[in-house]
Amino acid sequence: MKYLASLLLFFIPFIQLQAQYFDDGSGDSQMADPISWEASVEKENDSIFTLIFTANLEDGWHLYSQKEADIDIAPIATTFSYNNTEENFELIGETTEPDIEPIYDKVFEADITYFEDEAVFRQQIKVQPESDPEIIAEIYFSVCDDEKCLPPETERFNISLEDNEITAGFTDLEISEKDKELTEALNINVSGMEKFAPEEEEGNNFLNIFLLGFIGGLIALLTPCVFPMIPLTVSFFTKGAKNRQKGLINAILYGFFIFIIYVLLSLPFHLLDSVNPEILNNISTNVTLNIIFFIIFIIFAFSFFGYYEITLPSSWSNKMDDKASSVGGFVGIFFMALTLALVSFSCTGPILGSLLGGSLTSDGGAMQLSMGMGGFGLALALPFALFALFPNWLNSLPKSGGWLNTVKVTLGFIELGLAFKFLSNADLVEHWGLLKREIFLGIWILVGLGLMAYLFGFIRFPHDGPKKKISKVRFGVGVLTFLFVLYLIPGLTNTSAANLKLLSGFPPPLFYSIYDKGTEAPLGLEAYKDWDKGLEAAREQNKPIILDFTGWACVNCRKMEEQVWSNPEVFDVLNEEYILISLYVDDRKELPEKAQFNYLKPKGGIKPIETIGDKWATFQTLNFKNNSQPFYVLLDNDVNLLNEPVGYTPNESEYLTWLQEGLAKFQETAVK
Repeated sequence: MKYLASLLLFFIPFIQLQAQYFDDGSGDSQMADPISWEASVEKENDSIFTLIFTANLEDGWHLYSQKEADIDIAPIATTFSYNNTEENFELIGETTEPDIEPIYDKVFEADITYFEDEAVFRQQIKVQPESDPEIIAEIYFSVCDDEKCLPPETERFNISLEDNEITAGFTDLEISEKDKELTEALNINVSGMEKFAPEEEEGNNFLNIFLLGFIGGLIALLTPCVFPMIPLTVSFFTKGAKNRQKGLINAILYGFFIFIIYVLLSLPFHLLDSVNPEILNNISTNVTLNIIFFIIFIIFAFSFFGYYEITLPSSWSNKMDDKASSVGGFVGIFFMALTLALVSFSCTGPILGSLLGGSLTSDGGAMQLSMGMGGFGLALALPFALFALFPNWLNSLPKSGGWLNTVKVTLGFIELGLAFKFLSNADLVEHWGLLKREIFLGIWILVGLGLMAYLFGFIRFPHDGPKKKISKVRFGVGVLTFLFVLYLIPGLTNTSAANLKLLSGFPPPLFYSIYDKGTEAPLGLEAYKDWDKGLEAAREQNKPIILDFTGWACVNCRKMEEQVWSNPEVFDVLNEEYILISLYVDDRKELPEKAQFNYLKPKGGIKPIETIGDKWATFQTLNFKNNSQPFYVLLDNDVNLLNEPVGYTPNESEYLTWLQEGLAKFQETAVK
């Protein structure tokens, strides 16, 4: 049992890490079309009309406000433009949008105004007397989900007030020979795409969060508030019942009620989720609430150190105890289980707080929290049922003593480290610059050194017993802590060793640093921003190509560059073996007039290609039947596919293997 405790304590930071970053992150290699637009007109009087534009979005997708977000990497704001002149009609005020408060956006890690499901925009116009204007309204927009953003698009509506007709699309445009030639020039005739079927996105794996909650429950079992209750409660049921069978049933029922109680604790979050699905994410990522979590975790940490006790009001547990004593049968056993949940709060509360703060950041929302709480409750309940079934096992349990307080103090140091994660969340959103990556890691190193000093007996806390020889288990956990501190130290440097793979995504990102990280291309790599120039370089140097479809407002693109490409092995392969071509699909710089053209979509409709972003977004969809970013393609310099294209791939070794397989295929082809 003590050895299990040491292992659980060492790995709890990684448990928390997994709880907070649970998104599957799989790339979607299918064409996404998650938004549709409708237009209508309301007549106020003979000269005043209201144009109404309605966006309908699929579940999980966001359309962003017309207001520009004041952050470094921001979503593309929705923009409305009209062909109004003094002779035809004038705009009355600005285009209005739904009035909602900014919501924390997981992609951009900031409070941003965006719309889900449906958004209605209105624009009043005044038509000039004796005019019959043909109104053209264009909407420039981009949509994102919690993993990716699609390239910006333009939707056009042609509105005839006299005929009360509305047509969507660029119906006034025609496809000329120039348009056909420039469209054909975008088609690079990739060989090998037919081999790879589209991937399907994976759903949330609730089993993972259930297992994480279960591990949290095992940790709670090893605290002084819970562990001594196991033999006492089991003995009460097995010896106090009229017969052994009745005692077994009561003990198992007691464990079942513990499980149910912790699941019931998550039900209020389902009610919140039904009111506003985003409220759960706000609970764990809102700046103010993150600061509150930081303060609470600091308070919990010093409670674990033994400077004070945090308990729920004693009247609550007393009432539950009275109910358990006065009411018999199943109801009495339920109140006994509820009493245990209340009196053990000082030890279980911080662990449940970690579970709450972690699971609510994931896409599973309240259901994910229920799975985590269910796992936690099951871990607490199992010992009571198992020891009732096999009472002889009680003799193998270690006796309560000083080791339980050691567990509690160790948890206090872990809570202290996790507290700064919540403060870091607030710091990143507000750009305070208080906890840049190296400062955050420095604090963790200090916390680790403090834990080492405690485990090796150099410092003591109020509830520690008489000083004794350090046990092997305690010494072993101290050594593991020392190794963890050594692992963190390179993170303070400005070298490739600062990446810290095991903690990827948990500390502040690599770019949020005290060192100057500014480069024209990711990590100082040489990146071509044009397909033709990159292809020419690949042929001159006889190297394969990595085609990187990215965006200035693509957060997961930055994560791949900073957390995966920064891996020394990945970086070396990209830098030495491949020609990198990065095409930004949201670049709004206009193309030269001679390079602009109209693109006939495969499913009908015409799209004007006017900007660099328009060109590369169309290039991606035309050749690879994909419109999400990041999206990576490996090609040889004859435009043959070398490996299956991939999207967001946070696993460095998986991404490195993908690169190496493509390189091996290129070298094999070159030999032939």
